[in-house]
Amino acid sequence: MKIVVCDPISSKGIALLQQRPEFEVVVLPKRLPEPELLPVVADAVALLVRSETKVTRKVIEAAPKLRVVGRAGVGVDNVDIEAATQHGTVVMNTPGGNTVTTAELSFAMLLALARKVPQAHTSMAAGKWDRKLFQGTELLGKTLGILGMGRIGSEVAKRARAFGMRVIAYDPYLTEDRAKAVGAEFAASVDDVYLAADFITVHMPVTPETKRMLNAAAFAKMKPGVRIVNCARGEIIAENDLIAALESGKVGGAALDVYAVEPLPAEHPYRKQPNVVLTPHLGASTKEAQEKCGIEVAEVVTAYLLTGEVRNAVNLPYLDAKTYEQVKPYLPLGVALGKLLAQLSPASADRIYVTYGGHARELPNTDPVTRAVLQGFLASSAIKDVNNVNVRAAAASIGITVEEKKSDEPVTFNEWLHVQVFNNGQKLISAGGTFFGSPNNPRIVRLYSTPVEIPISGTLLLLNNKDRPGIVGYLGTLLGKHKVNIANMSLTRDTAGGLALTVLNLDSAPPSAVLEELQKDADISNVKVLKL
Repeated sequence: MKIVVCDPISSKGIALLQQRPEFEVVVLPKRLPEPELLPVVADAVALLVRSETKVTRKVIEAAPKLRVVGRAGVGVDNVDIEAATQHGTVVMNTPGGNTVTTAELSFAMLLALARKVPQAHTSMAAGKWDRKLFQGTELLGKTLGILGMGRIGSEVAKRARAFGMRVIAYDPYLTEDRAKAVGAEFAASVDDVYLAADFITVHMPVTPETKRMLNAAAFAKMKPGVRIVNCARGEIIAENDLIAALESGKVGGAALDVYAVEPLPAEHPYRKQPNVVLTPHLGASTKEAQEKCGIEVAEVVTAYLLTGEVRNAVNLPYLDAKTYEQVKPYLPLGVALGKLLAQLSPASADRIYVTYGGHARELPNTDPVTRAVLQGFLASSAIKDVNNVNVRAAAASIGITVEEKKSDEPVTFNEWLHVQVFNNGQKLISAGGTFFGSPNNPRIVRLYSTPVEIPISGTLLLLNNKDRPGIVGYLGTLLGKHKVNIANMSLTRDTAGGLALTVLNLDSAPPSAVLEELQKDADISNVKVLKL
């Protein structure tokens, strides 16, 4: 498996990859422009990047084997997440590696802003001694507003409390209990932060909701002389609005490590503002952080490629190694149920309902199993290259909604996985599966609400027939005549002499002559050949 390291990462991380005999590790000596990168990734299963290399849709489409993109750092703005998901590629980052480093920089910027340290240094370096020009403000007793209370925001809150600051925090996912745990007051809305804060520090990702959220309207709600710190993402600030607020005095100062365009253009107005502290995106630039991120990205990519464990993925739910082992037996069963129902469904589906019963209710994470059902169901669709990463998006793209339920209703089997397919509110078909004896022996045991016993492999010959003497012999003779071996047979009927459902697992597909002869029999109907 070829892994391409596109940007410089820790040598320790690279060594972890190189020691695995399964991997061919290619370390690029420098960042390549897109046209030069495309042929390099043609046979890559993994790309490792920092912020320099742009993993665009074109790059992703040029790598048909690409299974994972590992970002040594938090932000994944340089990776086309939508294209990766559609391609079936997991995107992973390393959110823990630079948490403390970025929090420390944020607080250093806060202190530098409060005490005008960079401006004083520049004056001293020019041979001056202008003490009165650089009167600052204490942090003690001031209110720090934190926008975004993830790992970094929480670490900043701890440091602010140590300096005697009042901390008020807003995050759409923040709870009052979580805020209290880090010594912060809970803000029900972002306006509560704007109205109360003397300093505001940003620790949010760029989303449609956060892009340019710090704009003229936001600055108008803030205290006069408020100071802004941004070590998150430059796009969160409307730069022209901030410059206007700085020049009017509404904003007393800003400390910025990130910008809408990087590198910051030489003629950018920020460079001319006397009350602005600028650094060149140093959030993760410490020896310790780079080493942690390099090691962590190597570990998460290795675990995913070799065991299927999913950690720190931005487009796939978390799945640790222990949970993966628990759900693993259900995955082939889910795929088989999906394939079977897709081939038997009399109309297009708009809803798939997956029920977990018995011990299956105890699975800590059912999402991988539901994805397996969808993979099987969409396997014969017109959508190309469906896998567990893109399968939910693929289903949604053709109008299929998915529902899951853990049922407490009594079931006949120890483990129970049941799938129903609907169209316009009407159930089209359903099937259920379990394990016989061990998780290595999955069976489909319910079809058309009828008991069956179908191993989940090979070719199936499925038909309805009148329950008459000699039907089993007739089928065996007919198939034997055409050199088709029967691996397993499942027979069930509604009443004696009534309608029966017969399912045969075959070692090879029956020729058309078999199907033609079966369809001539007046007692046989609904003849289908299915592939599992």
